[in-house]
Amino acid sequence: MVKSVSIPQFQPWFDSEETKEVESYLLSGGFLTEFRLTEQLESELCAYTGSEHAIMTNSGTSALMTMFYASSIGPGDEVIVPNYTMISTPNAVRAVGASPVFVDIELDTLSLDLAKARAAISPRTKGLVLVLANGREPSAGIEAFEELCSEFGIALFEDAAQALGSFYLDGRAMGTAGIAGMISFSVPKIITTGQGGCVLTSDGAYARRVRAAKDFGREMGGIDEHPLFGLNFKFTDLQAAIGIAQMRKLGRRIELKRKIYEEYQSGLKKIPNVKIFPQNLKCTTPWFIDIAIPFRRGLAEHLKREGIGTRPMYPPINSQPIYEVTGDFPNSSWIGEHGLWLPSSSQLTLEEVEIVVDAVADFMGNLQEVSQS
Repeated sequence: MVKSVSIPQFQPWFDSEETKEVESYLLSGGFLTEFRLTEQLESELCAYTGSEHAIMTNSGTSALMTMFYASSIGPGDEVIVPNYTMISTPNAVRAVGASPVFVDIELDTLSLDLAKARAAISPRTKGLVLVLANGREPSAGIEAFEELCSEFGIALFEDAAQALGSFYLDGRAMGTAGIAGMISFSVPKIITTGQGGCVLTSDGAYARRVRAAKDFGREMGGIDEHPLFGLNFKFTDLQAAIGIAQMRKLGRRIELKRKIYEEYQSGLKKIPNVKIFPQNLKCTTPWFIDIAIPFRRGLAEHLKREGIGTRPMYPPINSQPIYEVTGDFPNSSWIGEHGLWLPSSSQLTLEEVEIVVDAVADFMGNLQEVSQS
């Protein structure tokens, strides 16, 4: 008999602070649309990341699209994206009329393989999206990707959807190295506004184009003149009220996430055939706890019977029915077959981590007994 899930793969974390912020805003007579609270949240994100500009959008996907619009990327252009990522990354490229070009990843960092990215650059390449999977820096370092993009005259974009609270080895916040970077605030992220995204950039002219692109292409609200193409990707002050309360908890959640990872790492490394992906906890913060394991489906079913939620890691994008691109993608294909996210909520207790680790050990132990019988 399957138990009800008592340790979910993820759950959001709200308390009375969010309630008070939302209630205070609603009683203030605000129009709900983005205004002062959105500006406050943007200022707080600038202060935290060191970016000169932060532009809130209604999702991480729309943040990516506004970045591409602001860079005049469109039909006939190519943008390099990793073959391991959330589908929103290539879909945002496709949505602006450009073509995503898939490149395989490194197995430990789950980030773009630098050499393979270089080989994929063509005369049509206008940009490269470095996805900072689970807040990890690629092994070559961010500087190598900056140099690559500079050498070929293409834009470096950072998909830092999972990387708020993570920093490069040189001290810069992830999302602040390229012409623009994006952060996501969807429900599973370390802090959330339900849905929402943010574009980070330190280029003032570029920031103005992003702001126009998220507001129908107009440079000023209420003035219906449209020098740029844009759509309605605006945020709301109601969400910003929640985000402001969540930002106050970011530092504590980073501490908790790192402790949770350390506890998982300590337990899982003792179990044969279980790979927990490495994380540099001095400067990065795990978003989800990611492992690779044989018989992933069997483990997920076993954990479900024990009341433990999991989620398969992203399948290779090239295999998705909407793309179906042939090519050599061994690492992202391997992740798609073996990768699994374990329970990763910020409020996960160390006792719950121990329960999960013990359940994984039980499954692997039973496999070993069967193989030896």
